Amino acid sequence: MKPQGNDPRFPVLIADEGLNFKKHVFDDPKVLGRQLIEAAGGHPVDEHVAIAILPNGDFEDIRLDESYDLRGRGAEKVLVTRTDRVFKFRIDDKDLEWPRACISGFVLRKLADLPANYNLWQEIPGQQDRKIADSDVINLDAKGVERFISLIDQTTEGDTLPSFDQTFLVDHGYQFEVIQEAGKTGIILKSLVLPEGKFNVETADILVLLPTGYPDCAPDMFYASPHLTLASGQVPKACSAQLSHAGRVWQRWSRHNNAWRPGVDGLRTMAARIKTALMEARA
Repeated sequence: MKPQGNDPRFPVLIADEGLNFKKHVFDDPKVLGRQLIEAAGGHPVDEHVAIAILPNGDFEDIRLDESYDLRGRGAEKVLVTRTDRVFKFRIDDKDLEWPRACISGFVLRKLADLPANYNLWQEIPGQQDRKIADSDVINLDAKGVERFISLIDQTTEGDTLPSFDQTFLVDHGYQFEVIQEAGKTGIILKSLVLPEGKFNVETADILVLLPTGYPDCAPDMFYASPHLTLASGQVPKACSAQLSHAGRVWQRWSRHNNAWRPGVDGLRTMAARIKTALMEARA
């Protein structure tokens, strides 16, 4: 941090583990890690750590006897806390670390510098991702590196597809198209690979209509194009109706959803439902 006006002293913001920052001023632009800890009242010094919080959100350890230059490094913020190790985690594409095994959702949000309309989700391997509230406490000491993603918290208005759905579709290699027609938003999953040997074709486009209020409200049925018949030539059960949308005639698959979980479900779970329905289809 540069000196202010004609004052040759060098200020830096030092935070505790609650990210409560307090301004400290040094006469020398180069300070040792132990000086930062002492300025924050850390005692004994060798049981504390000093971590620079860089402008891009990354962290950088400052060793006790490492000289740290406050001029032009951009490290205007330093975290000081008592610990004997650090715990690594990732938010989006940033690798971060924290000096405690537990961290609150509130502190995670501050570290991620999220806009007010964004939420954090914790990736849970093999399960539904978990939405993180400010009051949640997350254990960073579990096996592996904890991963979080930030997603905009919005419903579908106009032609907007929630970013967490877009992230899911892109990350999982779906080719998709968003189409607005007659006030309805349709998501077309293009050339979805069908269960091998199950139907008259190997791939089909699948249409999902998003209701007003999605993702708080559940999509209901889904639609296929071309029309699918089983390998036996029979029409799958509850698939005889049609729908015209986006200039095409779609085969309606009447598969209702009565167990939607607002804040949890989305196209991720809808795609899983569709694949299950296709796999289990019978005449």
